[in-house]
Amino acid sequence: MLQWWLELLEFHGITDVLVNTHYLPDQVESFLAGYSSKMEIHTAFEPELLGSAGTIRANRDFVSDDEPFFICYADNLTNINLAAMLTTHAGSGAVLTMALKEMDNPSSRGIAVLDEAGRVVSFEEKPAWPKSRLANAGVYVASPRLLNAMTGNTTDIGYDLITRLVGNIQGYRMREYLRDIGTIASLEAAEKEWPVILGQNNWIGKKV
Repeated sequence: MLQWWLELLEFHGITDVLVNTHYLPDQVESFLAGYSSKMEIHTAFEPELLGSAGTIRANRDFVSDDEPFFICYADNLTNINLAAMLTTHAGSGAVLTMALKEMDNPSSRGIAVLDEAGRVVSFEEKPAWPKSRLANAGVYVASPRLLNAMTGNTTDIGYDLITRLVGNIQGYRMREYLRDIGTIASLEAAEKEWPVILGQNNWIGKKV
């Protein structure tokens, strides 16, 4: 999974990556030590998880320049077109652009509602009664202005940040493959689905 994300990021022109090594840090560091890439790959070890927003706040020097940056949940398997998503973000003027995928079981995800311009006008984590099927895909493009919204005890992007930024978030409807590898059942499904995706050339992780 980590190798795939690194390949996808490099393909789309990313130059610097920061990897949170909280889980199995020795294995991650060992893998990265033998991984060849043109990107600069940095690591940040958290003995206790700071949360998705907490990690960004703790490493604000890594992203506090004038360039937008990606936030990617590495337990998601996807062939999302990061370049197209970045273009959408650049033209939106939004603080944050969130990848969204239509899901058959939206109550298990954070769910967004968009207006006609594609702006997020409503967002709720794992709602019992979803207002749409557009689920948070766990891939974001953020402006450095996002750091200004990380006040107080902001720890989680979904629960703390997105709800605060509603109206200043652009939605990006992704059509590509996405699967959250969070359970054994999901992993087994991905092992069947992913070779089909590769066989259809519906992927962009490497130039072919």
